[in-house]
Amino acid sequence: MTTNGQVIIQGITIDGRKFRPSDWAERLCSAIATYGRGGRATFHPHVALASIDGIKCVVIEKALKEEDEMLYNFLIDFAEDNALQVIREEAQ
Repeated sequence: MTTNGQVIIQGITIDGRKFRPSDWAERLCSAIATYGRGGRATFHPHVALASIDGIKCVVIEKALKEEDEMLYNFLIDFAEDNALQVIREEAQ
C-alpha cells in the first residue's frame, strides 16, 4: 500500500456478477496510457493492473486525485457507470 492509500476497482459488479469483457482492466489501463515511438504503451505511474483473489482489478493510487483529478474522476465514473465494486483503502 502506498502512503497515500489506494482505490481498487474490482471486476465484480455490485450484484456479484463477473464483469465482461474479461479484458476490461487491460482496456481501461490502455485507454489512459501514453504511446511513444512504435506505438509502445507507457502505463500511468499511479494506475496498475492487479489480480486479487483471482479477480481482475485496477489499482489507483490516491495521489492521482491530486495530480490529475479529471483522470481520477474518469476512472471512478467508469466503475460507477458499470456498477463495479470499489474498495477504498486509507493510508497507514
